[in-house]
Amino acid sequence: MVTIIPLSSGTRMPQLGLGVYLVTDVAVCESSVKSALDSGYRLIDTAAIYRNERAVGRGIRSSGVPRDEIFLTTKLWPSDYGYDKARAAIGGALERLDCGPLDLLLLHQPVGDVRGAWRAMEDAVDQGVVRAIGVSNFAMSDLERLLPAARIPPAVDQVELHPHWQQPHLLPYLAQHAIVPEAWYPLGHGSTKLLAEPAVVGAAAAHGKSAVQVILRWHVQRGFVAIPKSTNPAHIAANIDVFDFELSPAEMAGIDALGKDRPMFRLPRWMMAATMPLARPRPLA
Repeated sequence: MVTIIPLSSGTRMPQLGLGVYLVTDVAVCESSVKSALDSGYRLIDTAAIYRNERAVGRGIRSSGVPRDEIFLTTKLWPSDYGYDKARAAIGGALERLDCGPLDLLLLHQPVGDVRGAWRAMEDAVDQGVVRAIGVSNFAMSDLERLLPAARIPPAVDQVELHPHWQQPHLLPYLAQHAIVPEAWYPLGHGSTKLLAEPAVVGAAAAHGKSAVQVILRWHVQRGFVAIPKSTNPAHIAANIDVFDFELSPAEMAGIDALGKDRPMFRLPRWMMAATMPLARPRPLA
C-alpha cells in the first residue's frame, strides 16, 4: 500500500503517483490514468501546459475509484499569473478536469506575477475549490521572495530530484519551512548512468527488484513524493511495486553518496522569462 504523508495544509498526499508530462495523445493519457488507478495509484499529476487535463479527468471519472480516494494535482502556467488571470485559469482547470475540488494546485514556474497568482490561489483555498497550494521549480531564492507575502505557505515544491541531483541547498530549507519535496524527475529521466550505478544495481540484486524500483524506494525512504511518468501498463504497475521491501541503512547511504554537483535538466532563467509568458496552454479534447 502506498504510504501517505501529511501536508502543512492539513491534507494528506500519497508518496508515489503518476505524472503525465508530454502525454498529449488523449486516448493514451486517459488509459494511462485508468491503468495507474487500477494498479493502486492514488496520486495523479497534470498541468495546464501539458494539454491533457480533460483526458486526465475522464480517466479518473471512468476508473471506478471514488474521487475522495484520489489526490489530483494540476499547475498554473506563467501566462496565467496575476490575480485576475489566475482566478480565471483556476476556473478553467476545474472545468477541464471536471473532478470537483483540486487536491493540490501549483505555480509551475517562478517567473511573472507570482504574488498575484498566489493570492488567487489562496482565495481558491478559502472558497473550498482547492485544498492545498504549492510551487514547482522554485529555488530557495524564489521561496524567500514568496513566503513573506504568503498568507498560506506552500505545502509542496515540485523540483528535479533524484540520486544524481539531491538538491543539497534546497532540501534543508524546505524542511525548515515544512514544505514537502516532490520529484518530477525521480529517475533522472531514465538515465542509463544512474540505473547502472553499482550502489543501485547491488541493491536491486539483493532485493530481487529492478534498478528503477530501487530508486523509487530511495525516494520513499527519504520522505519525498515521486511522480514517475509511464504510459506502459506493465511499467506503471512495476513503478508502484516498491512497498514490500526496505533498503538497508548501508544501501541508502550508498545511493545518497551518488549526488552530483549539478542538475541534469536546466532551463536558463532568461529563456524561461522570455518564452514562458508567450506559451499559452491549448487544451486538447
